[in-house]
Amino acid sequence: MFPSVADVMALDVVRRGMPQVVAGTRGLTRPVRWVHISEMPDAARLLRGGELVLATGIALPEASTELARYVADLVAVEAAGLVIELGRRYTDELPRPLVAAAEKAGFPLVTLRRETRFVGVTEAVHSLVVDAQVAQLRESEAVHQAFTELAVEGAEAGDVVRQASRMAGRPVVLENLAHQVLAYDPAGTRAESLLDHWEDRSRQVRPGARTGFDERAGWLVTMVGARGHDWGRLILVGDGTSPPSRQTMLLERAASTLALNRLVVRDRETLERQTHRTLLSGILTHSYTVAEVTLRARALGVQLEGRRLVGAVLRLRRGVTPALLESQMRLRDFTETAAAAVRERRLVALVGGLDDDSVGLLIALGAQDAEDAALRGFSATLHKLAPDFAADVVIAVGSSVGAVRDARRSLLEATQVADAALHQGGGAAFYRLPDVRLRGLLHLLRDDTRLQTYVERELGPLLEYDAQHGTHLVQMLAVYLEHGRNKSAAADAAHLSRPSFYERLRRIERVLSVDLDQVESCLSLHVALLGLEALRR
Repeated sequence: MFPSVADVMALDVVRRGMPQVVAGTRGLTRPVRWVHISEMPDAARLLRGGELVLATGIALPEASTELARYVADLVAVEAAGLVIELGRRYTDELPRPLVAAAEKAGFPLVTLRRETRFVGVTEAVHSLVVDAQVAQLRESEAVHQAFTELAVEGAEAGDVVRQASRMAGRPVVLENLAHQVLAYDPAGTRAESLLDHWEDRSRQVRPGARTGFDERAGWLVTMVGARGHDWGRLILVGDGTSPPSRQTMLLERAASTLALNRLVVRDRETLERQTHRTLLSGILTHSYTVAEVTLRARALGVQLEGRRLVGAVLRLRRGVTPALLESQMRLRDFTETAAAAVRERRLVALVGGLDDDSVGLLIALGAQDAEDAALRGFSATLHKLAPDFAADVVIAVGSSVGAVRDARRSLLEATQVADAALHQGGGAAFYRLPDVRLRGLLHLLRDDTRLQTYVERELGPLLEYDAQHGTHLVQMLAVYLEHGRNKSAAADAAHLSRPSFYERLRRIERVLSVDLDQVESCLSLHVALLGLEALRR
């Protein structure tokens, strides 16, 4: 935002005075917030920091200690530098104690060999400051406009990250709380180099504030989240130098847009499907009473009373990219196709979109309807009506319930099964909760910050130890637990001698402060390892 001391030295009004830097060359990048003209030996008490002091030296003390204290006082208040015009007090050069003190502190000390109008320097510098402030306001407005447009358009995370990287001219990475990359833009660098051992490197970067700069890594980091719930970090990978304030502003604005867009749900449904979706959402969020749900569903021609209700969720596998979804079958069309399959099978159901890649159903079965046969028939019909997505649609089913008040439980169960079943192998017509087991349960919780926090609490010190020392203790712990805490079998599986393997187990106990002979401790660690596996998928 402000010009540097070097920028001021390059001004014509200063160059005419034949400036010469006699000490503190390494401090020439210091920003100049203002220019202050003072001959007083205690001028520091009048400064606020960032001022470039202009003087002729006529009132400076004689004693070496006093000259050193004069410089020390200016350094203490973070003045930008000191410019002394020769000819009034000092003719050819400045006192050596003054120069030595400035050089030791890296404090810019400049002489002017020709008489210079200090008021001209003041006007020129202040003009630079004002111009810089105006430029910053314009840049801030450009950033605000760019990210506001992305927010209004409901842009994907990748679009927001790409915009931030383009405006900063540096690589930008979005990660979750488990330090896994969600989106990135390498800004012209090699993506492989940017992401190499990312998790290990990221774990070692922990700024003290919500937004902070890590000097060792050269990363500017800000948290991403809304309403007090953080779910990730946005990182600007710098060149090692302290980032300017505009980059901090840019990164924080991008993080706000990411948090906002996560709260926005774009509605692409027809009026009928929107009505169904609203009712399904009301069931899931308890927005309607049982009586209201029954009444509204009956008004839509869906009889829920006196029937067995089955919640189902249709989810598009991750392999179907957003571009493919946009070009071939929008969520609206996918929802309508599901509704068409319901009609063709002569089923009674509420059908509506739940999010950007899933459709929810609450199927009402009559006393004579066989549940499995009805679901298989629906699956076959859906695949027939949507052949392009036949291999990419997962149908998840909750447990059937006998009352409207329990419909929410069936829908939630189906949602959980759908999340977990995305990574199940095989081409089953539909999935139920017994099909996904504990690994599936942890997988469906992978985006829950509570699971991420649990994994970090249980395994974080061990993961950091591996990252810092190049060891594989997490892998050794997994082998040990997977072999039922049988040390001999685990050592053989790890291809290590028993003494070597036992030593690794003792090191794990020291790092984690646990006793691996305690069943409960091992159970907690095993669940955390399965959770880590789910997070890394």
